Amino acid sequence: MFEGLGDKVRQRLKGWTEQMAGEERKEQLQALARTENEYGVDPFGFNLDYSLAAVAPLLWLYRKYFRVETFGIEKVPRGRVLLISNHSGQLPVDGAMIGVSMMIEAHPPRAIRSMVEKWVPTLPYISTFFARVGQIVGTPENCRRLLEADEAILVFPEGARGISKLWPQRYQLQEFGLGFMRLALETNTPIVPVAVIGGEEQAPALMDLKPVAKLLGFPAFPITPTGLPFPLPAKYRIYFGDPLTFTGRPDDEDSELDKKVRVVKTAIQGMLHQGLKERRGIFW
Repeated sequence: MFEGLGDKVRQRLKGWTEQMAGEERKEQLQALARTENEYGVDPFGFNLDYSLAAVAPLLWLYRKYFRVETFGIEKVPRGRVLLISNHSGQLPVDGAMIGVSMMIEAHPPRAIRSMVEKWVPTLPYISTFFARVGQIVGTPENCRRLLEADEAILVFPEGARGISKLWPQRYQLQEFGLGFMRLALETNTPIVPVAVIGGEEQAPALMDLKPVAKLLGFPAFPITPTGLPFPLPAKYRIYFGDPLTFTGRPDDEDSELDKKVRVVKTAIQGMLHQGLKERRGIFW
């Protein structure tokens, strides 16, 4: 997406990011640099300058369109951490907004790594864009390597089930996978539950055309009030919960792991209920 843009355009976008972030944050953002090879990227394809350029329109959306408010972001510990969040909205805008919040609101700022579905690398241009801004395919080995490097990883355990929910299912958490808990136990990583409010209203799905989705190779093909999953300007609220630590073996029976996963799921659902109770409206 940005590969064809010249250096001047990228520098202008980067400057836009730094201008919106503020002078103090500008200096802190430079500390996000990763070890890069001769091609200017880290082992997973992340590039800081590219990321700071790409985040400019997302930061505008964060500040002006979705008017994001964050709560409890100071609870996210330094070092390795798993951010476990609900997922919704047909498009992964919720992940982008969490990423911007960690870059702009957290002290010090952090560039988080998000786990994307295995079919994402098949998408032309988008796969390269995701790699440059730090997103990787969510395999256990990739996650393990990043956690061992003390990275912050964002995981949506609902996967495609969460992002493609229909309107009557809004804010009802779907089944969580167990993989993130195995990784947390294996790498001794704290888990921070995250609740995102606003994503369900950005592109409410009225129906899912499964035959079309199957034809295109997509997990879902939602029909929204606007016809396409174009995000409406719903106000986003992102809640970060208290870190959770778990003990046990990563090779425990699924039933044992599920008990721990339910603790995380209950924490997220509780924050969703509280946040929905407190908000005054969908668009303000």
